Amino acid sequence: MGKAIRRYREEAGITQEKLAELVDISTNHLGAIEREVKTPTMETFVKLLNVLGAEPNEVLKEVIPLTRMEHTSVVEGKLERLTPKKQESVLRMLDVIIEEMMI
Repeated sequence: MGKAIRRYREEAGITQEKLAELVDISTNHLGAIEREVKTPTMETFVKLLNVLGAEPNEVLKEVIPLTRMEHTSVVEGKLERLTPKKQESVLRMLDVIIEEMMI
């Protein structure tokens, strides 16, 4: 989570000092959060996201592994962009890959 917060902060062009001031925490505390030495409280997390204009789902998506259903949705989304013939080719390739992984 800290790495994502750092990335959003840097993309926003905000220094650690300024963000810490806006969120009302110490620069040391923010540095520890960004280094993932400390986890922010929910209140601090919300303040950070509000100041950075970041969506919680986007930040958490980087921290929480995808579920099996989400992986399936990602694959389905990619397949939908292909023609039916190319979809069949991809599925045949997946069959070969899965067979190899079962050995």
